[in-house]
Amino acid sequence: MFRTEVQVSHSCLDLALQHKVLTVGSCFAEVIGSKLQQHKVDVLVNPFGTIFNPISVSLLLKAAADQAYAFEEHLVQQNGIWYAYNLHSSLASASKEELLQTIQERLHQTGQQLQNTSLLVVTLGTAIAYRLQGSGKLVANCHKLPAKNFTRVLLTVEEMRTAFEEMLAQLKRVHPGIKVLLTVSPVRHLKETIEMNSVSKASLRVLCHHLQEAHPEVLYFPAYEIMMDDLRDYRFYKEDMLHPTPLAEEYIWRKFVEAFYSLNFRQFLGQWEKIQRAVAHRPFQPQSEAHQKFLRSTLQQLEGLAQQYKIDVSSETEALQKQLLA
Repeated sequence: MFRTEVQVSHSCLDLALQHKVLTVGSCFAEVIGSKLQQHKVDVLVNPFGTIFNPISVSLLLKAAADQAYAFEEHLVQQNGIWYAYNLHSSLASASKEELLQTIQERLHQTGQQLQNTSLLVVTLGTAIAYRLQGSGKLVANCHKLPAKNFTRVLLTVEEMRTAFEEMLAQLKRVHPGIKVLLTVSPVRHLKETIEMNSVSKASLRVLCHHLQEAHPEVLYFPAYEIMMDDLRDYRFYKEDMLHPTPLAEEYIWRKFVEAFYSLNFRQFLGQWEKIQRAVAHRPFQPQSEAHQKFLRSTLQQLEGLAQQYKIDVSSETEALQKQLLA
């Protein structure tokens, strides 16, 4: 053996296709969320955009769970565009009123998902954060404003834990049975230097450990450990040497499914991926009888899966029917 495989035990969750999921946090939350979406899970993915630090994540989840927060007081205008310090730059607008409306819509959407979700996946990116000069308010994003406007800080485990304890209490009032899955993002934050990235990730991992020990509804998935130990090789990183490759993401995704999803879902996964390959297939002779027969057979399989698992397959059906019409 030339590698140390990270063994992830199967949890008691045994999630099914019909269970709702919410993912928030760093860009790795986007990866897991997108994978779930592709496999027909009802998931809301990073509704506030990429949020890296735990305190900002906690603030947004508390606000979505009906804890009042004055977002209007935390907006900034830059080059004619309005941004929210608590949200990602992708949620920006030329109109202040439009931005506030977008924030309220995202909070409402997230609140609705929280009330019905079986699993909240929170991916923590970094313990390094930025505070506004003068007010000392923590921001989720600096929106490329001048560096002199901010002070860089290393969040302590204690202050991150306090924020999460408050957030968990608020979530349990909204949804007493909610399960929270914590992960530390495997993406490296080297702009803060390698040394500070190590300190940051260690702080996040200690935070997760304390929360998991203190709360039975809190689980941990070792995405960070899988990347650092199981996939300890630069061939599993993209060219920027920071982000995992699609192959590494797929490997971590498989570990995630094995740990938290039921056997029935995993069986569906194999069937669904076969359908996805069929829909994506582009033959040399699309008009041939063999390919047309293949399309008709795939449509039948698709209809069978839709009935068996109660899923919406309208987009896949439309793609196949267009090829038949062609």
